[in-house]
Amino acid sequence: MLTRVKSAVATFVGGVMPGGGGGGVDHPGASEKFPYSRPEFLGLSPDEVECSADHCVRPIVIMKESKRLPWFTGYAEVINAGKSTLNEDQACCEVLAVKRRPPGSSPASSWGNVARRRSSLPNGEGLGLREDLANTDNLPFHYWALFDGHAGCGAAVVASRLLHHYIALHLQEVIDILCSPDLQPPTCLSEEPARTYLTPTFQRALTRAVSLRGAAGAPGSPSVRPTRFFAEKKVSQESLVVGAIEYAFKDMDVQIEKERAIYNISGGCTALVVVYVLGKIYVGNAGDSRAIIIRGGEIIPMSTEFTPESERQRLQFLAFMQPHLLGNEFTHLEFPRRVQRKDVGKRMLYRDFTMSGWAYKTIQDDDLKFPLIYGEGKKARVLATIGVTRGLGDHSLRVYDSNIFIKPFLSCCPEVQVYPLTQYQHGADDVLVLGTDGLWDVLSNQEVAESVTCFLANCDPDDPYRYTMAAQELVMRARGVLRDRGWRISSDRLGSGDDISVYVIPLMHGNMLD
Repeated sequence: MLTRVKSAVATFVGGVMPGGGGGGVDHPGASEKFPYSRPEFLGLSPDEVECSADHCVRPIVIMKESKRLPWFTGYAEVINAGKSTLNEDQACCEVLAVKRRPPGSSPASSWGNVARRRSSLPNGEGLGLREDLANTDNLPFHYWALFDGHAGCGAAVVASRLLHHYIALHLQEVIDILCSPDLQPPTCLSEEPARTYLTPTFQRALTRAVSLRGAAGAPGSPSVRPTRFFAEKKVSQESLVVGAIEYAFKDMDVQIEKERAIYNISGGCTALVVVYVLGKIYVGNAGDSRAIIIRGGEIIPMSTEFTPESERQRLQFLAFMQPHLLGNEFTHLEFPRRVQRKDVGKRMLYRDFTMSGWAYKTIQDDDLKFPLIYGEGKKARVLATIGVTRGLGDHSLRVYDSNIFIKPFLSCCPEVQVYPLTQYQHGADDVLVLGTDGLWDVLSNQEVAESVTCFLANCDPDDPYRYTMAAQELVMRARGVLRDRGWRISSDRLGSGDDISVYVIPLMHGNMLD
């Protein structure tokens, strides 16, 4: 076991070790569900795609037209320095209008009930979309997404083509509730939405003593059916959108798993999505990409990275409850360093899933196994294999030269954060920045905010290309310049050798829609 792990650790490339059980292709001769390409909104020709894949020059690719994406969104990307043949990042941006499902139709037949208004129209909001917006039967939403692939780009390509359809499908299920802001979501969809479950007068009539007894009406009222402590838990409409995004991620992961039996869908991917609907921005993240809002010089984090270190307790708890997942070769406990044979019988620092701090325990033979989580920072790995703990795909990923699968420890569930866009007035320099880890590995939130703020301050506020150029500036700063000792950024620090993809989304244009 130790020899295999040493071999795997020595060959880490892009967060996942190659070979062994890494790729996740059940049928090597199978065709791909979707061919590899760069984001459709870039409008690249085959020759331009080939030129963008130069690992030595690493040209930065930007939008050809400022109005191709909604809100004058800026986008830029660059390929890695040679860690993989293809750019494993993928991006998608759409403006869609969800239509009500015809009576009696099944969810599967409702894929066509989403009006797709691609951003190739002027500002992504052409005449067709204006008609959809004017139609009160439709629910329009804007969508931006970044997918960072590993061990192949198959999962990232599939997710970039399909995830927004699943989000639309689940929004469609609750469209009647979302389009009626004064209605309380019913507990069961077969019920009619109610404006309130308890009228204010009725609520005031419930004294604390009566409610604790479980009575639903005034004391001594035999005609009113008693309840248990409370009538029903209130659910906000905002939480329905959050749930739609979460459910869509799970559906996407299930589809990737099923279609591995038919198509060549390699590897896995992280996913960072932004949905703007009904005046709010929803940011869903599964992986180590990141989103921040820059508003009036203030930095507002809109996502959390999910890594072996940040999810240590969840992973350790799973391993403790289901030790067979460790294949009798790993331990769920964490130690400050590798336990050696000479440490047996000594008292050493450790921690398990119940602990945020450290304590001492007597080392036993079982503690000599390789730890579930090993390494620090960007070098931390789950089962000596992968450096992210949430994402899509990776169903065939195994520990090097073994039959221990990694997928049980990986979650496809995103964390969704909400920003009430229309509650604030935004200036032309207030933006939402999305980036894959190639950006954040070398630049901090503060450095990104300073770069964007300084760049936009020197641009004409009416220049529609300013956000595209700001995205290009961020990619250029993270990539650096090629010197004798590799790609270098400011202060002669090592630049990012990873794929880098960045959106710069101006928030002011979202205010204009409402």
